[in-house]
Amino acid sequence: MPVIPKVHLKAYADKRLKNGHLWVFSNELNQVPKDIPVGSTVEVINGKGSSFGLGFYNPNSLISVRLLGINNLIDEKFFFDRINQALDYRKLLFPNTDNYRLIFGESDGLPGLVVDRYGDYLSIQSLSSGIEVNMPIITDALLKAFPNTKGIIAKNISRLRLIENLEQKEEVLFGEIPEEIFITENGVKLSLNLVSGQKTGYFLDQKVNRKFLQSISKGKSVLDCFCNQGGFALNAALAGASKAQGIDSSKDAIASSLKNKEINNFTNVDFQVKEVFEYLEKAASENEKWDIIVLDPPAFAKKRKEVGAAKHGYSKINRLALEMLNNNGILISSSCSQAVEEETFLELITREAAKQRKQLQLIFRGGQSPCHPILMSMPETNYLKFFAFKVISY
Repeated sequence: MPVIPKVHLKAYADKRLKNGHLWVFSNELNQVPKDIPVGSTVEVINGKGSSFGLGFYNPNSLISVRLLGINNLIDEKFFFDRINQALDYRKLLFPNTDNYRLIFGESDGLPGLVVDRYGDYLSIQSLSSGIEVNMPIITDALLKAFPNTKGIIAKNISRLRLIENLEQKEEVLFGEIPEEIFITENGVKLSLNLVSGQKTGYFLDQKVNRKFLQSISKGKSVLDCFCNQGGFALNAALAGASKAQGIDSSKDAIASSLKNKEINNFTNVDFQVKEVFEYLEKAASENEKWDIIVLDPPAFAKKRKEVGAAKHGYSKINRLALEMLNNNGILISSSCSQAVEEETFLELITREAAKQRKQLQLIFRGGQSPCHPILMSMPETNYLKFFAFKVISY
């Protein structure tokens, strides 16, 4: 068995780790050894000589060690066992579908690894040096767990890789990835392009929230802002919305949305390329009205220092949407900015409603799909806020 290097914590730098957090920051180590190769497995020792187990090491990152919750050898069996544990949980959650996030990094005991399953195709992001080094055996473990896999693509273009000093790249790790694959979510047929699609191909974290929209959309007019590939608007259309409209600034996203409209034979939904802020300003000034408005923007704040600007952006789109709702209409507002806390997000929406002398009744409180489980000891794994409000004017 190979000798595993040890890294030592400063005195009293282990409180957070004792509470279950899995990251060791560079300023918590007595020293950051440069002679240990990037991505190596190390053992973390506190000031009293007690072990916190093994983790992936990167001396070039603020997060020096990502703990694994294990003291044994890191090999293919380790990855296979963790993958199967995650798979058993997804089968419990979604017994009738094969489309879900299979691995959600730290929450599934594989820090820095994201795997989305789309039937016989897997889309991966490697976000830590330890995962990157072990990718060949991780790929083998995935193929062992899913022997019918036709293709695995690595979508390694996340900004999080830059933090780890990893290069931006996309590559097919196994088999072939066709230009188009088809999945069904909540009864809606979807055409996906895993090569050109954002992140891992589709935003599976809103799966359950899109199902909620289905439940309230019959006979309603629904506006889906930042619609991406049309998920919310398509779910509304399936439910029998009187009309649904999706808007997004991306021509590629709208092209995908229109294709998804076509394969579902929907006649009550349309999609247009529009810059959302500009559209909302113009539509509000022209007194355009909707029964339901969905706001699902990209992250306005990816860092703490961006929170101020993000709050301004969230306030503006919620203010304009509130102006455009019919009385007793429903505002659905979402934020995927982990840096913007839930309390802050709710407060700014409530404040914008008060300025218009409107009351909000919270009728649904969602979040990320349960295939994106939240590790309670790590607030970093809790990012998606999702609220539906009935809006009452007085």
